[in-house]
Amino acid sequence: MANNQYAINDYNRLEPTGTNLSKVVSSGAVTMSPEIFEKLRWLYLTPKVPHAGDNIKRFANPTPLGFVGGIFFFVGPLLLTLGLIFEWIMGNFFSMMVMGLFAVFWLSFGLLQLPMLALTSAYSATGDAAEGAASVGYNATIALYLIVWGFALLTFFIFTLKTNMIFAGIFFFVTFAVWVLSGAYWKVASGDYVTVGQLQKAGGALLFIVGLLGWYMTFVMMAAEMRLAIKLPVGDLSHFWPRTDVEMATAAKEK
Repeated sequence: MANNQYAINDYNRLEPTGTNLSKVVSSGAVTMSPEIFEKLRWLYLTPKVPHAGDNIKRFANPTPLGFVGGIFFFVGPLLLTLGLIFEWIMGNFFSMMVMGLFAVFWLSFGLLQLPMLALTSAYSATGDAAEGAASVGYNATIALYLIVWGFALLTFFIFTLKTNMIFAGIFFFVTFAVWVLSGAYWKVASGDYVTVGQLQKAGGALLFIVGLLGWYMTFVMMAAEMRLAIKLPVGDLSHFWPRTDVEMATAAKEK
């Protein structure tokens, strides 16, 4: 393997140093081998793939921004949409796809819950929104909607197995949470409200775990970016897969 090196300057950005190991960007910079650089790519939740661009050394890491995105409009979709744009600029394909997925999910699911739209009234013969919300048609529609999203999340979960255990755990638990909540809507349609409560509690518990994992991953990434002397495990899964990463210098030449 060639002795291509990368350096982290005082502003936590990577700079190529070529083959001269003594060449650094500034007096406060340290050199980094391609292997170490690839180990730190979990900060961007991107599987090890060829990465020839230099955007990572010029822009801040946008991935934690998407993690702090909560629900519905001005928290989740807003931050996630900004995050996916910045991930696209950075060239982080998978992170971009994840943030885009959750952005449109919270936008669409949020619209379904807006009282001002009165969507449930269309499912009532009298136009009553409360009656429509308890109707078979409305709840079956939401249940099918969540089932489809569950399969989309399951697909993404497969690809998280190339990143780390925390990220994979988030998608694992959120997939089953969506399906459990889908079951709750089915039970509302059938009038079994006892089971509805049980399924809602189970779905809420799963989403609580998702929230904990999300904040844990956010803290880990921010700690690494801010150089906090805390080293928390994330369970790197990339070493279970064949290596697909190449040295950046080689990739740049091929491009």
